[in-house]
Amino acid sequence: MSFRRPALTFLIPSLLLLAAPVQAQARNGTEKPEQTTSLQANTRRTADGRLELVALPTDGPIKLDGALDEPVWKRATPATGFVQSEPREGQPATEQTEVYIAFDNDNLYVGAFMHDSDAAHEIVNDIRKDFREDDQDDFEVILDTFRDRRNGYVFITNPAAGRVDRQIANEGREINSSWDAIWDVRTQRRADGWTAEMRIPFRTLRFVPGADRPWGINFSRRIRRRNEVTFWSPVPRSFNLMRLSLAGELAGLQVGAAGRDIRIKPYVLGNTVRDIDVTRFDQKFDAGLDMKVAVTRGLTLDATVRPDFAQVEADEQQVNLTQFAQFFPEKREAFLENSGMFYVGDAARLNRVFVPATPDDDNLLFFSRRIGIRGDRRPVPIDAGARLTGMAGGFGIGLINMQVRGDDITDGNNYTVVRLRRNVARGSDLGLLFMQRQSTDDGNNYNRVAGFDANIRFVGRLDWNSYFIGTRTPGRSEGQYSARTSLNWEGNFFHGKGGVMSLGENFNNDLGFYRRVGIKKWFLDTGIRPRPEALRRRGIRELHPHIVWDMFTNQGNHMVQKRLHSGNSIFFENGSVVELSYNPSFNLLERPLRLSPKADALPAGPYGWNEWAVLANTDQSRALSLSSRWIWGELYNGTQRTVNATVTWRPNYRVRLSSGVQRTSADLALTNGSFVTSFWTTKANYSFSPNMFVDALSQYDPSSKQLNANVRFNLIHHPLSDLFIVYNDQRFLTPDAPIAGRSIIVKFTQMMAF
Repeated sequence: MSFRRPALTFLIPSLLLLAAPVQAQARNGTEKPEQTTSLQANTRRTADGRLELVALPTDGPIKLDGALDEPVWKRATPATGFVQSEPREGQPATEQTEVYIAFDNDNLYVGAFMHDSDAAHEIVNDIRKDFREDDQDDFEVILDTFRDRRNGYVFITNPAAGRVDRQIANEGREINSSWDAIWDVRTQRRADGWTAEMRIPFRTLRFVPGADRPWGINFSRRIRRRNEVTFWSPVPRSFNLMRLSLAGELAGLQVGAAGRDIRIKPYVLGNTVRDIDVTRFDQKFDAGLDMKVAVTRGLTLDATVRPDFAQVEADEQQVNLTQFAQFFPEKREAFLENSGMFYVGDAARLNRVFVPATPDDDNLLFFSRRIGIRGDRRPVPIDAGARLTGMAGGFGIGLINMQVRGDDITDGNNYTVVRLRRNVARGSDLGLLFMQRQSTDDGNNYNRVAGFDANIRFVGRLDWNSYFIGTRTPGRSEGQYSARTSLNWEGNFFHGKGGVMSLGENFNNDLGFYRRVGIKKWFLDTGIRPRPEALRRRGIRELHPHIVWDMFTNQGNHMVQKRLHSGNSIFFENGSVVELSYNPSFNLLERPLRLSPKADALPAGPYGWNEWAVLANTDQSRALSLSSRWIWGELYNGTQRTVNATVTWRPNYRVRLSSGVQRTSADLALTNGSFVTSFWTTKANYSFSPNMFVDALSQYDPSSKQLNANVRFNLIHHPLSDLFIVYNDQRFLTPDAPIAGRSIIVKFTQMMAF
């Protein structure tokens, strides 16, 4: 076991920079930017100083073609005067943007003209549904339909009419990227820029009907070749479009009840499956139904009968060098809809190079993969379920009930989740959580979880987040709890978060994800983001010296694990990133751990080691890009050389090819302690149009010589209606290999709206 002092290379500059004057921090941390452009100075404003845009009723039909040639667009006064968030906060945008809003009885229309003096160099990298907007030019709209300054709907497009839609809560503390709306967009590319026309049916949104009820609204535009992000209502660079407390207002709407919103989505499915080393194919035919009903303009009921997830993207295998279970994110559509409502905790920062899969996966209180998926990642049939989510009586409401059928390993179970949240003061909320797993075969086999949380926003950028959760499981007594508290400051120059989380000895949550119990986690995440002008002239936009330290102790305050990351990131003007870090680690093994089938097991006991890492990501908007992390130094009682790297090639916005490797070469102080663990991953994606694409994923494990392949074709033949054809192949590339396992699945869905 070895311990070393943290490298002074990182700590001295970090501490000196962290001691920068508070005045500098305050100047960069104001809630509302003081700088405005001359165009904004001449636009309408509300009584409290917010920018205001007036929506006009259409005076005839709008042909959705991106041309902006209807009379209403000529009559409307546009939103203009966009202001930079990146790279030079508060300065006017380098290119003009004009946005218009119109409406009729059924739809909201958004027209936008993105002027561009060098339109030939606009960047478009993807047109598939829910593309990644960071790597290309785009235009974004957020609608705060309840005008509560917290929750909203996001609609994004690019010059090739790709579509992204999201539902956000609490200014982005919860982001539902899987929310799918019925809406459409058309674009046109011109010599002087590009235009977009969006049509968003009112029945897609939740709101309080009535005339002259203003909505919150904001717009954003990205010019990727300059790595520039601009907003109509200014937003500091430490935040993004989801900061609805800084949004403007949309006036002039005359919105009625917008009719019913009932969607019925049946599916039919057929598949043929052959398991590994089996000669016979088994055929299966199945059918089921999903239904969505707008109970009120604020509440949505989702019901499902015999849901099937055959089309879900396959999990990617990962190299695991710990004694803990790996985290695999939820990908099933039925569980992702409105998923943010059920999250308890605070959000990950936006400016991290690698944002974790969850804000805190050391204790994710509600983890929907516990429903209908066994510990060995095999699905268990779900007979039926229902979800009620939305706003009513000033409360955010989330209810889930799912009935899971038993199999030869697990009992049948009923799962219930209840989430209530009440907004208080400005940007704050209080919440309650109740969850239960109840066996349908044994009345004394259950697990119950209940507690409360508070998210309080103080003056400026300071947030306080806390929760206390108790659990009840038959046969367990004291220590059935979990608690967490943290303070967070998010500013342009300085950011800092610190806190503690505790899991009791008998904490048990059958609907959560956590790695160990009987521990306390002490965490610190802090750093500064200076932008010296001298470096900007040399292509460096920002430096980010930072520390992210996690220390785990038992309930007696004796250390059992630590993850200390001290680094300095360099962000370049073109979006590329380089980071050098020093990462001391410690792990107390309670039982022997085998890191590789080809190496001896590490004996139980304490291990401390030190490693260095270099992260190098090139400009991800380029046709050829690299994402990589290189690690060297110690590992437990030996040494390691680790690389995680992916090369991506995008010759055009239809094709995306990537190949990556996760590889660790280790030499431990054991009789048989040398091993190499690796996974090779290849992905291929082709988009025929924004509504038709094919994805292929293959992973190869050289140690076991196992190859897994997944190919998925998706045709969106009508809004929210799909045809999926999925092929899976699993085989071993050895001379005595068993017969390969294969399956072909065809699934058809048809959404009917009333």
